[in-house]
Amino acid sequence: MDWLEEEVGEYEDDYLIIDCPGQIELYTHHPFLSTLVKNLQRLGMRTSAVYLLESQFMEDKYKFFSGVLSAMSAMVNLEVPWINVMSKMDLVLPNPEEPAAGGRNGLRTRRNIARYLDPDPLLLAAPHGNGDEENSVNPRFHALNQALVQLIEDHPLVTFLPLDLTNPDSIENVLSHIDYTMQYGEDEEPKEPRDLDEGDFAEME
Repeated sequence: MDWLEEEVGEYEDDYLIIDCPGQIELYTHHPFLSTLVKNLQRLGMRTSAVYLLESQFMEDKYKFFSGVLSAMSAMVNLEVPWINVMSKMDLVLPNPEEPAAGGRNGLRTRRNIARYLDPDPLLLAAPHGNGDEENSVNPRFHALNQALVQLIEDHPLVTFLPLDLTNPDSIENVLSHIDYTMQYGEDEEPKEPRDLDEGDFAEME
């Protein structure tokens, strides 16, 4: 921390991005990152966390909700302003320059994508698969699923901003949310990030 303080001390009004490792254990039950955040705050730096969840987690609802719960756990552990981002959205949305090509995870409708960006706990209660199947959930997991549904309904803390690196508007929208969270730029007028609507998905499609 002494080394870090010396290095950071050379910055004044700069915008620092610290790219952290992807191991979830560092955010859920290891003290290092929470200690780092507290030391940055002690130095008078405004901090916020940007939690990236890859769009591949939209392939399976159970995989997705494991990501949601991991985000909630990390959020509680670090106790800083928090932004959740669904990254690599170009892999689940069609490329306008290649109308015949789909994303790696298959094309998704705006309605389906919205359900994942603003997690719907009822996804866990729906039949496994694409929603059209009649398969019932294994009874052994019914109580667990219901407990997860209740937890997410009682603590609606996790929503995701879509990030498509091929779309400048998508990048600007995520950045504006981060700036707003930290109120970055004291000399500028505070700006509120715009809300997502169906038009955003239309542009992304």
